[in-house]
Amino acid sequence: MDESVVLELAQEALLICIQIGAPALVVGLVVGVAIALVQALTQIQEITLVFVPKILAIFLTLMVFLPWMMNVLVIFMEELADRIIGMS
Repeated sequence: MDESVVLELAQEALLICIQIGAPALVVGLVVGVAIALVQALTQIQEITLVFVPKILAIFLTLMVFLPWMMNVLVIFMEELADRIIGMS
């Protein structure tokens, strides 16, 4: 296995990690900012108020995007297995 192939695979794997993690991170960010805005407007400074809505939102996001995430990982694994088989 050549050094450039390893670097290409590592780069592709990192991009897939970013793609798969992005929906949950974006939803967590949006919910966190929205709750912080509501807290600032109402002057309710309860620290634990952020956690439950954020966890629920991320959980729902994962349930919605899970089939797509699995499809991306399966395609990557099939390509990786084809490369491994092709090298033998």
